Amino acid sequence: MGDLFQPTHLLLIGIVLFLLFGAKKLPELGKGLGEGLKGFKEGIKGTPDPAPQQPVQQQAAPAAPPAATNAPIEPK
Repeated sequence: MGDLFQPTHLLLIGIVLFLLFGAKKLPELGKGLGEGLKGFKEGIKGTPDPAPQQPVQQQAAPAAPPAATNAPIEPK
């Protein structure tokens, strides 16, 4: 089956990515992929994330409707 990542294969993959995403999206795509890999490696190592996390504010639960009573309804 030969080498999968030969220079011609990598060039062809690069051309396809360029055609699919365009010149402006490729740097953003690369940056996102790099940050994702960095976070994955940090997660595997068990090192804490250097960025402080914002506390999540919890919203109050909606009030429950009043309980139904079994009192008979009087006709008017």
